[in-house]
Amino acid sequence: MGFAKTIREFPRTFWTANTMELFERWAWYGIFIILPLYLTGSIDDGALGFSQNQKGILMGTVTGILYFLPLFTGAIADRYGYKKVLVISYIILSIGYLSLGYVSSYTSVYLVFLFVALGAGLFKPVISATVAKTSEGKNSSLGFGIFYMIVNIGAFVGPIVASQSREISWKYPFMISAVAILINLILVLVFYKEPPREKDDTPLGASMIKILKNIWVAISDLKFLVFLIIIVGFWTMYNQLFFSLPVFIEQWVNTSAMYEAIHSFWPWLAEKAGTPQQTINPEMIVNIDALYIVLFQVLISSLIMKYKPINTIIAGFLISSIGIGLWFITQNGFYLFMTIFIFAIGEMSSSPRVIEYIGKIAPKDKVALYMGAYYLPFSIGNILAGIISGPVYEKISDKIELIKLEVADRGMQIPEISKTFTKNDFLEKASQMLDMNQAELTNYLWTNYHPYNFWIVVTGIGMLTTLSLFAYDRILRSKKG
Repeated sequence: MGFAKTIREFPRTFWTANTMELFERWAWYGIFIILPLYLTGSIDDGALGFSQNQKGILMGTVTGILYFLPLFTGAIADRYGYKKVLVISYIILSIGYLSLGYVSSYTSVYLVFLFVALGAGLFKPVISATVAKTSEGKNSSLGFGIFYMIVNIGAFVGPIVASQSREISWKYPFMISAVAILINLILVLVFYKEPPREKDDTPLGASMIKILKNIWVAISDLKFLVFLIIIVGFWTMYNQLFFSLPVFIEQWVNTSAMYEAIHSFWPWLAEKAGTPQQTINPEMIVNIDALYIVLFQVLISSLIMKYKPINTIIAGFLISSIGIGLWFITQNGFYLFMTIFIFAIGEMSSSPRVIEYIGKIAPKDKVALYMGAYYLPFSIGNILAGIISGPVYEKISDKIELIKLEVADRGMQIPEISKTFTKNDFLEKASQMLDMNQAELTNYLWTNYHPYNFWIVVTGIGMLTTLSLFAYDRILRSKKG
């Protein structure tokens, strides 16, 4: 009864904000998890046919900018009002998502995705501030617990809908994300009530300069700066879940075998989760990470709360690194369910406690300044993740590039990929020239070129991050002593 009473104490705006967060995350992850496949897929399948390098640079730089924007867009919302900024954000996002499904040149896709990032950058600080202002005091922990759960529900549902709809047309996921945002536009216009806020009449330019000064004050603390630099490594590693894993599964894992195995004991699940071609789309496999978080975050959080934040962050980074290192010891897709679970345990143990740790190391009068700098490692980590997922993946793991090496090594020539000679044409031609079917060609390249070495690189980043954070903590302890 006490819990039910507490739930009823939250105002309507709190629930409106959480509902909008659900639809926004649905829209974002519905697109983001399929984006690497859409960018690099063959144009005769309705995708764009970009290279892995182009994909990595586009996703990395744009999402890096997205996570940098909230440092400044919060000041815009404080000055002009949360409701106005949300309306502008939703208009930008709905136009951006819809347009992404219709532009095709690299420059136009880049610019439209940048437009989407602007909308998302406006949205992020407003919705977090709304939840904070409508769940203050004793309800704060529960309020943000509900908010975090809603985030992951949206992140889980969006990719499922996108995966199913892209089987009809690649344009459909973008349309659905645009509709999800339009629902938010209705919610903000009809149900959202501006929470109390201090009116800020400071000129916008002066506010921006103040923000930059505040960031400088925060990162002038060497201890804090070193911590931020170290956790850049975690986000560089973590983002390969979205930037690289879907493409790797598409290129190297025989998901038809997974479909047949699931169908043998649960036909309904196989048919619902699978495709008409009796395969499992990569994004459906990757999306199990979000399911694990929805199911186990509360349990993991309850188990680790008695330990120091820095200890669980270090342990979480280590566990996630091990999970990634185990991702592709074999080409067996079922193995991924276990290794992604290991990765998710590390994520659930570390990610939520980073904010808590920052609150502990920040001077009491500068907690807000330090929290404001929290987005910096997100931003830089995304940019570096794009580099790892782009040129590094292309050199080590991209099937197209490895076929080019094999063909050249045999003294053969194969036409360059173009609008008239697609990636599917390239793979078919290579199969004919090398006298192997597609499955044989995949196994040959796996055995002789070891594309799974990419995950050794990613694991190395995670392990270096873990060791660096461990050393950082030990040095701080010795100085205290």
